[in-house]
Amino acid sequence: MIDVEHLSKHYKVHVRQPGLLNSFKSLIHREFTIVKAVDDISFMIPEGQIVGFLGPNGAGKTTTMKVLTGLLHPSSGKVIVGGHVPSEHEQSFKRKISLVMGQKGQLMWDVPAAETFLVNKVIYDIPDKVYKEHLDNLADLLQLHELMIKPVRQLSLGERMKCELAASRLHKPSIVFLDEPTIGLDVNMQETVRHFIGEYNRQYKATILLTSHYMADVTALCDRVMVINRGKLLYDGGINQLIDKHAPFKRINLIFSEPVTEQQLLIAIGEQGKLTLFDQWRAELEVGRGEVSNLSARLLSEFPILDLTIEDPSMESVISRAFEAV
Repeated sequence: MIDVEHLSKHYKVHVRQPGLLNSFKSLIHREFTIVKAVDDISFMIPEGQIVGFLGPNGAGKTTTMKVLTGLLHPSSGKVIVGGHVPSEHEQSFKRKISLVMGQKGQLMWDVPAAETFLVNKVIYDIPDKVYKEHLDNLADLLQLHELMIKPVRQLSLGERMKCELAASRLHKPSIVFLDEPTIGLDVNMQETVRHFIGEYNRQYKATILLTSHYMADVTALCDRVMVINRGKLLYDGGINQLIDKHAPFKRINLIFSEPVTEQQLLIAIGEQGKLTLFDQWRAELEVGRGEVSNLSARLLSEFPILDLTIEDPSMESVISRAFEAV
């Protein structure tokens, strides 16, 4: 459904040093630099797949989505979405896609969300029967029946986001772009949004590209992730493979019943692990996955351990390590 080959998006940006003199100089001789927002990336996404698109702020995620939806023209490369070239702005293409940006909205502020829904019905020429059936389904999934008749300005952030999601799905898009859909939402509302995204994918076999800084969104919805930083695609594959590549270790957390010395612990660990946190009552180790069982058994036999836990590194730390690959 999405085919991207050697996509680049570069901007020519005016550069000026601070100060009054430099302000006058810039009027006569302007200096520019080239910012590579997206730099020669390629990927394919098949029908019905939910893909997490991850990266720090300024990595190129939103720019890529804007190119895929036709809001920006690429500087170079080939982009095909649903069999269309997005920058050609064909009406048939616009009927296939939707874009939801967590920090920007399409709802009209002073009227109920239901009014925006009716506007979208006309824009997409949705038949009355289809509109009613689909709106009822969306209202059930998102619990919107009471919300969509209130003025948008009276809704909370989470309530508005649910209405935004409904408005963007009324025409049943087969390709959905979600840019930080859970940003600023509380834990319960995040879970509601995740459930809706998953259900929409299952019901309509929609292809979904999702960006989020909340790793819970990614682990709950995506089997495949792409990691981008400084405009370059660093990783494209499964979450488990990402963990193996950027965090080939587990964490052992120890709580001692009696104080121990750091030197004693370092001798016991040897070359099998790395001590990342220590005081005389507790410690944290990073240990290669193949060494966890042997080292745990040794520690239990040699130290007064009150509690020992073994855990995988957090997704946040895995992604942070992936960001550092450039």
